[in-house]
Amino acid sequence: MNAPVDVSFFARAAKPLTSYRKYWASRFGTAPFLPMSREEMNQLGWDSCDVIIVTGDAYVDHPSFGMAVIGRMLEAQGFRVGIIAQPDWQSAEPFKALGKPNLFWGVTAGNMDSMINRYTADRKIRTDDAYTPGDVGGKRPDRAAIVYSQRCREAYNDVPIVLGGIEGSLRRIAHYDYWSDKVRRSVVVDAKCDLLLYGNAERAIVEIAHRLAAKEPVLSITDVRGTAFVRRTDDPTGQGWFEIDSTTIDKPGPVESHINPYLTTAEQAQAQGATCSKDDAPDSVAPSSSGARASASNDVLPAIAPLTFVPHAASSSKSKRPPRERTVIRLPSFEQVKSDQILYAHANRVLHLETNPGNARALVQAHGEGVTARDVWINPPPIPLTTPEMDHVFGLPYARSPHPAYADEQGGHDGVTKIPAWEMIRFSVNIMRGCFGGCTFCSITEHEGRIIQSRSEDSVIQEIEDIRDKVKGFTGVISDLGGPTANMYRIGCKTPEIEAACRKPSCVYPGICPNLNTSHDPLIKMYRRARGLKGIKKILIGSGLRYDLAVQSPEYVKELVQHHVGGYLKIAPEHTEGGPLSKMMKPGIGSYDKFKQMFDRFSAEAGKKQFLIPYFIAAHPGTSDEDMMNLALWLKKNGFRADQVQTFYPSPMATATAMYHTSLNTLKGIHRDDRSEKVDIVRGEKRRRLHKAFLRYHDPNNWPLLRETLKGMGRADLIGNGKHHLIPTFQPLTDGGYTSARRKNSTPVGKAAAAPQRGKLLTQHTGLPPRVTGSAKPGLKKTFKKP
Repeated sequence: MNAPVDVSFFARAAKPLTSYRKYWASRFGTAPFLPMSREEMNQLGWDSCDVIIVTGDAYVDHPSFGMAVIGRMLEAQGFRVGIIAQPDWQSAEPFKALGKPNLFWGVTAGNMDSMINRYTADRKIRTDDAYTPGDVGGKRPDRAAIVYSQRCREAYNDVPIVLGGIEGSLRRIAHYDYWSDKVRRSVVVDAKCDLLLYGNAERAIVEIAHRLAAKEPVLSITDVRGTAFVRRTDDPTGQGWFEIDSTTIDKPGPVESHINPYLTTAEQAQAQGATCSKDDAPDSVAPSSSGARASASNDVLPAIAPLTFVPHAASSSKSKRPPRERTVIRLPSFEQVKSDQILYAHANRVLHLETNPGNARALVQAHGEGVTARDVWINPPPIPLTTPEMDHVFGLPYARSPHPAYADEQGGHDGVTKIPAWEMIRFSVNIMRGCFGGCTFCSITEHEGRIIQSRSEDSVIQEIEDIRDKVKGFTGVISDLGGPTANMYRIGCKTPEIEAACRKPSCVYPGICPNLNTSHDPLIKMYRRARGLKGIKKILIGSGLRYDLAVQSPEYVKELVQHHVGGYLKIAPEHTEGGPLSKMMKPGIGSYDKFKQMFDRFSAEAGKKQFLIPYFIAAHPGTSDEDMMNLALWLKKNGFRADQVQTFYPSPMATATAMYHTSLNTLKGIHRDDRSEKVDIVRGEKRRRLHKAFLRYHDPNNWPLLRETLKGMGRADLIGNGKHHLIPTFQPLTDGGYTSARRKNSTPVGKAAAAPQRGKLLTQHTGLPPRVTGSAKPGLKKTFKKP
């Protein structure tokens, strides 16, 4: 049976998004695009904006872009919303383009973290930006959330600043910053925002907007879930909370004395300062043995009284647990986690344990000392949206295209001003949010949470029909019907009470939870209905597939393979060896093998030649050089040649990032002695390059480094010219680098592309063999040099 999200425990805990009374400005109606200039505001009849959203992305009015979702959501509540997209941050003047907002600034760095958007995993500057017209880099500042907030404050210092987006979500507490290689303060402190909204913020932003519109001071809005804010230690609004001190580890709790088995119950109670009877008194104590004999001799019987049961003295002394909704956990302070890696690992572990909206408690972390001391309060995560609320959000009147300000000379968006991120999702449909996989290197859990929030089938079908009928350039092919994970639609816990109480970081690791409903029937039904629509030629699944979940439903795998794969399907085993997989919380390679067997069988039944494109990560915490060598051998054995290598990127607040910073396994208990598990960390340019070289074992530029490493590992037997060898003994003339697959598919310009061997040569990024460009002259001889 399915467990629809809208009937779960969480549906009873929050005010519906559509239940608010609309703000008076709703009389202005719906804007074709949210205005980006004064001229557009005049055309709409506005004299001012109630909310102005400042974003690091180009404004695309599409439900896959955060500024559009929040903007349209507020518009549906009756507020006038303006957009300032990718402003020049060198001064505050561009932030005054739409005038002073009546209620608040909404600030976001964009759909991506600005640092990840700007720098590669090797800290090299990117030259492109998929969220900018023309794919031009450098249109947003580093740490955009901080810079934009500062400029907004400079423009109009009396207007509240509400910070949101994934950059804020991942920095809500003190965090390790990979780019500066140090622990930084919470972004709430650095940005000096009034409120930080983390996660998908529709529920929080609507409540805050209405409360600010009702003239409630922003400083008094401290009770909204999914928000963080700064509170002085002596603030009276912080009173009345039960605080759990978690600023230290390995500190003994209250020690209860052992019960002496040779004492009677009365003697045990007396030792504890208690009695076994309510009316126990000195004159009612049982007589001694000599007294008993005297009484017996005088034929006087003692008074007979009924037995009275009272709580055990030890158990009655224990204090009751405080209510979770009024409990706050005090994390180690910023100063502590900055100087003590063990406390950093402990704080990160506590944070990830408090992520379930059903049982999470508030967190507080001190920043500063003395007169500068203040606390960063983090309220529990937002209540997930119900299915009707998801339908409402995705059913808002999006234009589904970039703002006309980005149009090229022909008035379209397919020329030099094309926005690659929009092009990627132009004909795709998002059917759900959230992911319960719990992969430690991924930030989805920290941002969207583990609870799956699904749209209704009718809502998804309506969007497909809208794309078919309204989106320019549609050819009949839906590029994706998915989400963070392709096959978690309407999958969740079988029991709402268990779902609300669960504190596991993953529902599918180390194995699939027996309480998880793994039925793919709703997804199969939607696939069949969608591809049966008139005018729809093909529906592809472009989102990553959780294959260990898919094999629980052979019917789903058959449906997927025979109808929704365009020749190649991407999945992410990430590694083959148990060491790194255990630190990633990913299933063993056996699950991949099982899925591949089903994939090949169903492809053959349909008479199709289709391929799996596996993704792997190099240099992940817990990965040894031997692990990478074994992965390279597996790749060669199975005929894979990774074209684009994904190197571990320590994003803020991720569990794997805590491992990277502390060299401790934060999935297990953190201690100051040898009980804490140490993790092998791949640091330094040379070792990171080595791990990437193992993934690209076929690249001649990597052979000298691999030869040196294999000899040092005592595995010179893998160097040779046979099929069982990893790399050859000869060395061709090379330029020491390779062309990125992002643009040229690793086929260097002017060089011949080798014809692929059937069924063997695949690329990781696109799944396509290196293409023959026709630019190389036939009969070109290869030149080699001796190693």
